[in-house]
Amino acid sequence: MPYKTGIFQGSICNLDVLNNQTIRLISHLFRRLLLKSLFVTGTDTDVGKTYITAGLAVTLRKIGIDLGIMKPFAAGTAQKKGYKSEDVEILSNAAQVNDPEDLVNPQFFPIPASPYTAWKNLKTKPKINPVISGFKKLSKLHEMLLVEGMGGIMTPILKDYFVTDLIKEMKIPAIIVTRAKIGTVNHTVMTVKMCEKYKIPIKGIIINNFDSDGYKTKELTRDLKNLTNVPILGSIPFIEDMSDSAMYKIFKKNLNIKLILK
Repeated sequence: MPYKTGIFQGSICNLDVLNNQTIRLISHLFRRLLLKSLFVTGTDTDVGKTYITAGLAVTLRKIGIDLGIMKPFAAGTAQKKGYKSEDVEILSNAAQVNDPEDLVNPQFFPIPASPYTAWKNLKTKPKINPVISGFKKLSKLHEMLLVEGMGGIMTPILKDYFVTDLIKEMKIPAIIVTRAKIGTVNHTVMTVKMCEKYKIPIKGIIINNFDSDGYKTKELTRDLKNLTNVPILGSIPFIEDMSDSAMYKIFKKNLNIKLILK
């Protein structure tokens, strides 16, 4: 039976007898090598990171990517059913995954505060090792992960450990979510500068345009691009319909998905 050169240099495989399952496995391995997980951070709290991450999850899932999600630290009022964090519930539904809570959200604080402040108030120290361990395990379960941060880029986790340190330890690029409200240029430039200081690669900036009294999108896009030299991945308008079909339509139309996956 004839043998042909395999996909990997120096290896030989019988391509004539590859079954569909093997082909899917090879395809999955190559996609995992090509696709890079992303950390979605923001210029501040309440800029809409969760909804932007959810929209990305819906869109990437619908184009055929095996996507996982993670929110290392979450805070607020615990839900009575399902995941403690409502944000984690939203993201899991968007990605249509049901991974264990101790992986997707290793630590939940039952007060609305940064991990550092929650530590001081509740005497519950944030734990970094379970987060990194969970990230590595989820990375093996999925082709790509979307990791949503907490608050802004310099949200404190420990006294000398910030969200920037977590991103750097995960070794993945960041997407910065900003808003259109006056003051956003200052916040966005500072966020970019901190990423540069910590040598965190920036995939690009997404403008969450839910402010009715903010900058015009065209002007803000122009200024942020000129001031930061970071790609503007797109601008998402205010979303009323949070259904899969509506989110997919809006995100596919308004974001540069090819650049996000590049």
